[in-house]
Amino acid sequence: MKMPLDPALSLEAKALTALAFRNGPIEDLHAGKPCSLCSGRPEYSHVSNEEMKKIMKAAVTAMYRLLWQRENDPLAYRKSLALGQRYTQQWDDPDVETPRQR
Repeated sequence: MKMPLDPALSLEAKALTALAFRNGPIEDLHAGKPCSLCSGRPEYSHVSNEEMKKIMKAAVTAMYRLLWQRENDPLAYRKSLALGQRYTQQWDDPDVETPRQR
């Protein structure tokens, strides 16, 4: 089933992603110098287990805060989304060809 692109939902998804991922520990990894030996080579891990755990923990914490705001403090949620949307104005819309099933 093809999902239609909902522009408002797309903006919300991008804002949440910025707030949960981009502005967390992953930005520290992104800010570093690329490895000249392993850059672009998928057979090498580019993120350690400890770094991945830190990234995911920060994302879960941010998503929990945002979802809590959505349910309990809608004004704070709208303000958070507005902040996230400042980072994502030039981002591509999500791919909506088929929902991901795992």
